[in-house]
Amino acid sequence: MVNTECLDDLKARLIAHAHSLGFATVGFAPAEDDPLRGERLDSWLEAGHHGEMEWMEARADVRRGPQSMWSEAASVIALGMSYAPSVDPFALEDSGEHARISVYAQGGDYHVTMKKALKALARWLVAEAERAGIDAPELKVFVDTAPVMEKPLGEAAGIGWQGKHSNLVNREHGSWLFLGAIYTTVPFTPDEPHDDRCGSCNACQAACPTDAFPAPYQVDARRCISYLTIEHKGPIPEEFRKPMGNRIYGCDDCLAVCPWNKFADHAARNKAFSSRAELAAPRLADLLALDDTGFRALFSGSPIKRIGRDRFVRNCLIAAGNSGDQSLLDQANVLLLDPDPVVAEAARWAVAQLTTIP
Repeated sequence: MVNTECLDDLKARLIAHAHSLGFATVGFAPAEDDPLRGERLDSWLEAGHHGEMEWMEARADVRRGPQSMWSEAASVIALGMSYAPSVDPFALEDSGEHARISVYAQGGDYHVTMKKALKALARWLVAEAERAGIDAPELKVFVDTAPVMEKPLGEAAGIGWQGKHSNLVNREHGSWLFLGAIYTTVPFTPDEPHDDRCGSCNACQAACPTDAFPAPYQVDARRCISYLTIEHKGPIPEEFRKPMGNRIYGCDDCLAVCPWNKFADHAARNKAFSSRAELAAPRLADLLALDDTGFRALFSGSPIKRIGRDRFVRNCLIAAGNSGDQSLLDQANVLLLDPDPVVAEAARWAVAQLTTIP
């Protein structure tokens, strides 16, 4: 059995190595399932707040906690990588010519960057744990593609707290963190859970253009622009089209207004997430012209690529209809004949909006 002093030394060196790999924050949580977390997940699913995200419900049994997925897990290492924006996320809010892409998707695909760094940290941990006398340490790495509740685990590990918008908030990095986790058999001493520091503030809820928060700390994905533009596959419901404005992929509003972001350390942003010039302020006219080949070329290496050209152009047509820019009318008319029925329907709406401008 490895003594506590040896484990604490390994923990301190792991934190330092994680920072060297580009992680902005690191914390440790126990791997035992938390019944309260599981109950909150069940309530959220029962209310239908997950919308079309069937995978949330299909694997709810293992999503409930680390040991529900892997009974041998002894510790959870929660990690965050900063993507703090260098410009105001609201800068293009009133632009009819340009579209708004969520800050997190303007750079490289976080899945790739995070997974590479997590695997490097995992290899380091296995080697260093064995040197410390821990026989055959095991671990699993996760970033967003497995049934893992990264945000509650991040709170339990002390790297932040879940704000009223449900996202993790960190005192040094604000709301701009990509989250990953390592489950391991190494029995690290857990850190203290983070206190909730939202207080009476409700800025995130007040800022939501589609009223997606039925209560503090709860999100109804079916009303969320991020969900509607990324996960939702059919036509955008009519009631949300005007509130979408020129947002074509995701929405930053509830994050951007969080007062804690004024403390965000922009120097800590991982360079892989720096905005690509062509995605920071893209012109709607250019995006509406994309065919499948052009879409794949433009979004190579971007998380946007996974939604496909049709869903993306659907979003751009909603933005075009909201733009008031009649120079986009010819392109919208061309898309009336698009082979994808959802795109064609969005084009009809956009044409109707652009031809009824006073």
